[in-house]
Amino acid sequence: MYRKNVPRKPDPNVRSTLIEVAARLLAEDGPQALSTRRVAADADTSTMAVYTHFGSMSGLVREIVYEGFARLQDYFSQIKETDDPVSDLCVHGRAYRRNALANPHLYAVMFGGESLSGFELSEEDRQHGRYVLASIVGCVGRCVEQGRFRQADPGMVAHHMWFAMHGLVNLELGDYLIEPWGAQECFESQLVTLVVGAGDGLDLATRSVAESAQRLDAELGIRA
Repeated sequence: MYRKNVPRKPDPNVRSTLIEVAARLLAEDGPQALSTRRVAADADTSTMAVYTHFGSMSGLVREIVYEGFARLQDYFSQIKETDDPVSDLCVHGRAYRRNALANPHLYAVMFGGESLSGFELSEEDRQHGRYVLASIVGCVGRCVEQGRFRQADPGMVAHHMWFAMHGLVNLELGDYLIEPWGAQECFESQLVTLVVGAGDGLDLATRSVAESAQRLDAELGIRA
């Protein structure tokens, strides 16, 4: 019996698969590995899918960055605001780390390091990431207002904390943190050090950091 060829239905997951594959290639092998043919082959789809979904390879790289920050924002959006702004701030720090550990290839690309050589991000693209981190500035501002942190520019304090957290996470992803200075021990210590350095008392800081660990597990269903 003759049967007509039925067109194959498009895979609804192909877009996210292409992003994951391209991020992995960039992070592991660098920009020289990123071609439409290689990405399509690893994603088990056609080269046309890259152009259909992203317009160009540069468009695909841009979407990797956007997706990385979208996942980070998803974590941040689930964090509740409480009467303890230091705990709120520490939950954000934990969520930042968890996002990086859960999405290492995206994380390696989203800040536009050497792996983006040949694929430039615009100022608008980078501003997209800065907006996601605005909630950190808000938390710091509340810490200052409530007297937990000394008087200072919340934006500058938030950036200092971002620098420190980003550095620690990069060391952890690179597997540089080993016992007796393992990643978890360094992370917990760093949280206390950062908030005390911003002006909080040691006892209050220790209590808020400990509380933030339980909150993350409860509010986001994850532990970090």
